Amino acid sequence: MDKTIAFIGTGYMGSTLLKAVCRAISPLQVVIADHDRKKARELADELGCAVAESNAAAAEQAEYVLLCVKPQVLPGVMREIAPVMKNQWQQGNRQILASIAAGMQISDLRALLGCDGLPIIRLMPNSPALVGAGLMFFTTDGVATDEQVSALQEIMRLSGATERIDEKMIDQATVLASCSPAYFYMCIEAMADGGVMLGLPRQKAQAYAAQAMAGAAAMALETGLHPGALKDIVCSPGGSTIVGVAKLEEAGLRSTMIQAVLAAYDRNVQLGEYGKK
Repeated sequence: MDKTIAFIGTGYMGSTLLKAVCRAISPLQVVIADHDRKKARELADELGCAVAESNAAAAEQAEYVLLCVKPQVLPGVMREIAPVMKNQWQQGNRQILASIAAGMQISDLRALLGCDGLPIIRLMPNSPALVGAGLMFFTTDGVATDEQVSALQEIMRLSGATERIDEKMIDQATVLASCSPAYFYMCIEAMADGGVMLGLPRQKAQAYAAQAMAGAAAMALETGLHPGALKDIVCSPGGSTIVGVAKLEEAGLRSTMIQAVLAAYDRNVQLGEYGKK
């Protein structure tokens, strides 16, 4: 094996992580495979990594084999790479399989792979990894060693923060970290629309709303105060903020956000079931 990591699948999240990894380690240590060969070659030319002729060829070359495909596609990909990885295992080449497929548990991946002894790491990133501000969860079933997990975290370090978590909580955590950016973007867009209605230029309104959200998030993280307490700090008696808060409560903002989280979790579970077929 002459490569550190193989990327199988270079969609939005796959290419996002690929770019972060090619900043953290030499692109010469990275090989990619994708059903869209033209896209794979364009990425390889841009980043300086290699392109494999097939998923199996990519899996054969690297210590870490990272599956960046959707759950619905994953069983087919596993059928391609399983014989190669099992053969490598039998020859004493200790590879590690990793996956970002939502809802697909390690036990599901292991059943598709058909090799009980091969280490498997499940990781779940989010889209802010594109700007190095992501949050990625890592989990194992105990076969992968701490050193193997730490090495993969180090490879992924430029995508943002990483955290190890028990697999029984990873789908729940994924909803908060990976789905919620879309909800926050909707909030920024809606607030910017309000600013435009008040006469602000679109780009300025969007920038002000985004910066305010970033600042609020930083306050929550750095102070450790309850979000309700931070909200109360902003809401002066009889002021404009509390009037806006009342409108949000009237519209059911908090209840709607809760329902969005629960619905996204249910979909994660469904996606995991599709991946088993």
